[in-house]
Amino acid sequence: MKGIWRGVLVAASAILPALIGVARAAAAPPMNKHYYLPDAAASKIVSVAKAGKAEAELIVLTEAVAVKETGPKETVAKFGEVYAFSPTLIAIRREVPTMLTFWNLQSDDEHDFMLTAPDSTVLMHLKLAPLSKTSYVFTFHKDGIFNFYCAVHQPEMNGQILVLPPASTK
Repeated sequence: MKGIWRGVLVAASAILPALIGVARAAAAPPMNKHYYLPDAAASKIVSVAKAGKAEAELIVLTEAVAVKETGPKETVAKFGEVYAFSPTLIAIRREVPTMLTFWNLQSDDEHDFMLTAPDSTVLMHLKLAPLSKTSYVFTFHKDGIFNFYCAVHQPEMNGQILVLPPASTK
């Protein structure tokens, strides 16, 4: 009987890492381990596509509020470099495909865009390379307030997307 359990444990120890690998691969984000678009569960809240027909469009800029090259030296010395998104509040209608173009205006600083659900679950995470424009079509399927952040430059660089019900068709 001892030998049987030993065989079961050996088999389980060989199979378990493979099963974990399969589970991780199935749950893996579509881009890479740090940056990803919404997975199947998150897509029930917001769908994001690299291309597609948009009914509305908005540009989200990254701004250098106080940086060592141009900012007040005392501010940078006390708080470090400070960046912001502009605008910080975006209103979008539910089920309306909206193109958001992220424009990183800094030549020497990388930013990112992390979108969270109202319950703080991370829905997506995008890299915003220096001096780049990156566009995605967002379609929100739930109303509410969705926070977004640059994880690199916290706590200052953040904002909110207010998802409103569809416009009435009276």
